[in-house]
Amino acid sequence: MKRSQMTAVGVAAAVALSLAACGGGDAGSDDSGSAGPVTLKISGWALNATPEFQALADGYHEENPDVTVEVVEYRDGNDYDTQIISDLAAGTAPDLYVLKNLNKLWTFQTGGQLLDVSDVAGELDGDVSGVDSYEIDGKTWAIPYRQDSWLLYYNKDLFDAAGVDYPDGSWTWDDYADAAETLTAGLGDQGAKGTYQHSWQSLVQGFALAQTPDADLLSGDYSYLEPYYQRSVDLQDAGAQQTYGTVTTSSLTYQAEFGTQKAAMLPMGSWYIGTLLAQQENGEADDFSWGIAPAPQFDDSTTGTDNTPVTFGDPTAFGINPAIDDAKLDAAKDFLTWVAGEGGATVLSELGVTPALTNDAVTETFFGLDGMPADDLSKFAFSTHDTRPENPVAAETASVQSILNDAHSAIMSGSSSVADGISEAEDRVASEVGLG
Repeated sequence: MKRSQMTAVGVAAAVALSLAACGGGDAGSDDSGSAGPVTLKISGWALNATPEFQALADGYHEENPDVTVEVVEYRDGNDYDTQIISDLAAGTAPDLYVLKNLNKLWTFQTGGQLLDVSDVAGELDGDVSGVDSYEIDGKTWAIPYRQDSWLLYYNKDLFDAAGVDYPDGSWTWDDYADAAETLTAGLGDQGAKGTYQHSWQSLVQGFALAQTPDADLLSGDYSYLEPYYQRSVDLQDAGAQQTYGTVTTSSLTYQAEFGTQKAAMLPMGSWYIGTLLAQQENGEADDFSWGIAPAPQFDDSTTGTDNTPVTFGDPTAFGINPAIDDAKLDAAKDFLTWVAGEGGATVLSELGVTPALTNDAVTETFFGLDGMPADDLSKFAFSTHDTRPENPVAAETASVQSILNDAHSAIMSGSSSVADGISEAEDRVASEVGLG
């Protein structure tokens, strides 16, 4: 799964935020456990477009003036994993580094490139999501600071123009598909489609794995993907969403498709909230009324605001480089505690980035941001969900995901039927990975 980059507008907000939101401690005190001035280096990417890293660094320094946090920039966020793996091998990686998702956790841990931080995990607030996901052999190897979940964004103005009722939290995927086709028909004169599905395999496979009873990525049986793929292909064929070929060959972005009102709906991660707010503020996105709803569900057993909708999303974490100077270790562990707690959560939520810590205060901060929708369903969708990992932690995960990505491309491009694409993936996982 990939994450969008925030626009540069957020940088100014990040600087102001670090001063306003993070000055809770005594300016003359240092709670980091360090014996004197310490400089910690942390990884980040595309800093001009992704303000969270510098904001966290500044916020922690405000509360711990003896600790300076420097952000080492990796310019290409899409290729970050490759870059950090190379630097770890060369001994040039920073003291703490980001694990973007769970896909590479096994690689880092088994390669001896993470310190055990179980002591930090044991002290965290119980409302911090995703901690268990970073456990291997009963030990915790990284600490999540943000937890994105996939939601359904919708354009209220386009729904009104098409005469279609807004999502109400009761939708299954069949309801979503029906709405996409109805919206497309109703918006024909405006040239907008009912929905937009980006090119990533997550848009199909992540939901299918999280929501389908007994689905298991490591089983070698991928029949659970079939109804999700058939629905996506049918929506393409009906003209209710852009084709995969158009998305990839024309390099379409989900920000532009939804933000400039070319699509009435968008299934996407919660990270897009901050991006959409920033782009509406700076004019990159149109000015329209929007809301968020729970992701459509496998069946009606998890729909409605009396239930907890099921979705997916890997947490994002910081781990400690084992090559760190011993003199910095206490400060590094204190930084992990801070970014996962109220300090980090305040900084992130004011940027429109969903923190790992979820509570009423975080929700209140989010919905106090200028431009956020104020309806009850948007608040419910943001705060209430069963978010399941996209990437189970295992030695085989990365290889399986690579094979399933090939199947995704073949099916969505039409070069393979749904059944044949899934069958070929099962055969490859059996022969190349030894599962099934």
